[in-house]
Amino acid sequence: MQLKRDDFGFTLIEVMVALAVVAVALPALLLTISQQLDGMRDLEDRSHAQWVAANRLVELRLVSTARGKLQTGLIAGTQELAGRDWYWWSEGKETGVPGFFRYEILVSDQEDGRMTPLYSLDGYLVHGAAQDGE
Repeated sequence: MQLKRDDFGFTLIEVMVALAVVAVALPALLLTISQQLDGMRDLEDRSHAQWVAANRLVELRLVSTARGKLQTGLIAGTQELAGRDWYWWSEGKETGVPGFFRYEILVSDQEDGRMTPLYSLDGYLVHGAAQDGE
């Protein structure tokens, strides 16, 4: 069998078309991977902020049990979690129901992040005569 000259490989045009396809597809793939990594990092930050807020609500519950009264007003603080400092703000207000208090807990990874928190948690605690009925 005798081979023709055209049977040995790709033509220059075929190679150029293949390179053009790769040149278009590769940046799109890299952009998608970058967005996925950013999304994963954001989800991890929000999960940590959620843990900080839940820890703060439990701390409020423990302090109210130990002291016999609930903390009200705005309280700010920090907590270290996963090697980072997290900033939290908790504000307690009495609701229309006697003995029920509403707490809003905001968590951010920035010291001035109260206006743009990563996570916000609303919790309710019972104190006084309402707690005795449990």
